[in-house]
Amino acid sequence: MKKQLAVGSALAVIALVIYIMAKGFGNDPHAVPFLLSGKPAPNFTIKRLDNDATVSLADFKGKPIVINFWATWCGPCQTEHPVLDWAAKKYANQAVFLGIVFEDNEQNTKRFLQQNGWSFVQLFDPKSTVAVDYGVSGVPETYFIDRNGIINHKVAAPFVDPREFVAHMQTILQ
Repeated sequence: MKKQLAVGSALAVIALVIYIMAKGFGNDPHAVPFLLSGKPAPNFTIKRLDNDATVSLADFKGKPIVINFWATWCGPCQTEHPVLDWAAKKYANQAVFLGIVFEDNEQNTKRFLQQNGWSFVQLFDPKSTVAVDYGVSGVPETYFIDRNGIINHKVAAPFVDPREFVAHMQTILQ
């Protein structure tokens, strides 16, 4: 009788472990839910890297906006830079592109941009306040904001294929 009770208890524990594992598979425990989708983009005013003038998101009201949070120390950010550079040139007359430097310094950033291309406005967020307002959990992260100032969606991965970027742009150009 004790043996049957022990076997039954062991089977119950095994069943519970299998249930817990089955519920957890496919769920990233580190994933951060994106709560700003469909909400107005938080406004900010921070300085440009090229001339120290301040830029406010409100300056671009009525235009689709792409905001890319990035850093020079971020390998995936370096990989996606040519795609963003290409896209900023391709969509220059249709959307505003803003790069926001995340937890980096101005000297490294300016050096990187001089060597790799500087085709759109780059902003410096020294205390990461804008990144916090947008819920940035790592870089690169790219936010697509429609002409009404609503965040359509974000991509928390590097763009390595221009076709993928074009598909995302279509959602805010409509």
